[in-house]
Amino acid sequence: MLGPVILAASRSDKMRRFVSAAPGTKQVVARFIAGETVDQVVPIIVDAADKGLEVTLDVVGEDITTVEQSHAARDAYLELIERLKDLGLGTKAEMSVKLSMFGQALENGHELALANVRPVVEAAAAIGTTVTLDAEDHTTLDSMFAIHEELRKDFPQTGCVIQAYLFRTEADARRLAENGSRVRIVKGAYKEPAEVAFQDKAEIDKAYVRILRILMEGEGYPMIGSHDPRLISIAQELARRAGRKLDEYEFQMLYGIRSDEHLRLAAEGHRMRVYTAYGTDWYGYFMRRLAEKPANLLFFARSILTKD
Repeated sequence: MLGPVILAASRSDKMRRFVSAAPGTKQVVARFIAGETVDQVVPIIVDAADKGLEVTLDVVGEDITTVEQSHAARDAYLELIERLKDLGLGTKAEMSVKLSMFGQALENGHELALANVRPVVEAAAAIGTTVTLDAEDHTTLDSMFAIHEELRKDFPQTGCVIQAYLFRTEADARRLAENGSRVRIVKGAYKEPAEVAFQDKAEIDKAYVRILRILMEGEGYPMIGSHDPRLISIAQELARRAGRKLDEYEFQMLYGIRSDEHLRLAAEGHRMRVYTAYGTDWYGYFMRRLAEKPANLLFFARSILTKD
């Protein structure tokens, strides 16, 4: 299976250099990464809003090694929020953040990440939007959930992400659903050991449906992160059975993937949010997109064989 190999490569400096230097990389990265700067991503936000879509914005980067880098990540989000405020787009765009960017893995990382993310959540709330804490590998989740719980005391709309392939996630989903939280459910995109996560695709899909049912029947706000047509149909049926209105849940898909489906769901009256990543430190994010779908890898392989 290629997925685990690609995920391992996402941590390799040698592979980072090779991929960055490949002649077709820029073309393929542009499919998944909306740009490198706020100025480049603003037109994409405006275009999405004009089409009836919403976005969640991710300033890409993770595995930082210094406190100064964690502060730079915080400031990048604050700059983004200031631009959204100036453009009046606060209600159409939320933020997604990885706590690893905010210093979670450094010394006293839990406290540092909380201190860095709080002003971002405060600034987002001031312009009428919110923040979702992305899930990373399983070793980081207890800290992420604790930070999420702390932020929700003052900013209850703060969301978080759960990953269907982890054994722990059904219990996490029940707790979050009971607490009325905003929760994005995804399958999971990190290389996790068999001791903590399902390895078989069919088992992951079954877990996804079980967890989605918990969220739909709970008190929170489910955010369905999937491009799988079957899971999207199941989500619609579970929402109907739970008596949810169209504005009581939403679909989320990645920028550059199944764009026609984004528009179809929005046209049907669903809330449809596009996960839009931008920034210069794109490598880890890009490699996980390749790992998630073989077609993405084939597209990249063809491109790197193409000379400029």
